[in-house]
Amino acid sequence: MSLFRKGEGDRLFYGTTGAFALFLVVLVGAIAVVLWMESRESIQKFGLAFWESSTWDPVMGEFGAAPFIWGTLYSAILALLIATPVALGIAIFLTELCPHWLKAPLVFLTELLASIPSIVYGLWGIFVLVPAVRSLQLSLPDWVRSIPLFSGPPVGVSMFTAAVVLAIMVVPYTSSVAREVLKAVPNAQREGAYALGSTRWEATLVALHYARTGIIGAIMLGFGRALGETMAVTMVIGNSPKALWSLFAPQYTMAAVIANEFAEAADNLHLSALVEVGLVLFVITLVINAGSRVLIYSMNRERKPKSAAVPATAKAGVA
Repeated sequence: MSLFRKGEGDRLFYGTTGAFALFLVVLVGAIAVVLWMESRESIQKFGLAFWESSTWDPVMGEFGAAPFIWGTLYSAILALLIATPVALGIAIFLTELCPHWLKAPLVFLTELLASIPSIVYGLWGIFVLVPAVRSLQLSLPDWVRSIPLFSGPPVGVSMFTAAVVLAIMVVPYTSSVAREVLKAVPNAQREGAYALGSTRWEATLVALHYARTGIIGAIMLGFGRALGETMAVTMVIGNSPKALWSLFAPQYTMAAVIANEFAEAADNLHLSALVEVGLVLFVITLVINAGSRVLIYSMNRERKPKSAAVPATAKAGVA
């Protein structure tokens, strides 16, 4: 005998799952409110200048987040440029080209990269990547090192080092989602391409075109992962509050400055400024994710076939 009357179980299930979904909305709102409340002192003193100022001087009580905003976006974009081709190459190989006996080990190793703690990536970056980047910079000709993009002290800890570490951390997330998206492409798409005389490469392009919305989502997931990374970046970026184009110059990110200075904040204004940096990172993350959703939505609308207009004569004939 049923414990619920007809329809009561469905209503209970609907209400329970709806409460879980509402909890996420409340949680995000609560995070925003707490960040706003704890950063009010900094907001009232600096206003919008906090986003534009490049001065970060706890002794003098002057704080500006511009170098950290620059470092966060610069490192994440560089990581995305490095990681996206690699991640898509892995996803394409595993779904379209990989022999069956090799697929399972490669999938396991790719997912294993996502489970490695970020502090381990940071240690690997310090002992392996930092010396390699230093040697690379010293091997460049003097005329190349005089270009602003490649200038900077040959210390190894730099924006480029941080971007490479971030790219390695982003690859498993992007490739895993892109692989699942490509697996979901109907075989009819590939078979249709082969039937028209396409090569395997051309059939793969057809699959990529069909899955482009999901692939964009995978890339944006990796971008969000890169924006919020803390420990690995803190260990290899150099932590210098300067907004520079140079790949080899030490710089800073928002997450790194919070991790480095939060426990040592000497006064309420310093602490409030650090919380406002977290609020800025929160807002930037929301804006980027909202923009990616809008992009995906617009691409989905373009994919939907438009219904053909019915001629008036045909309507009359039907009538």
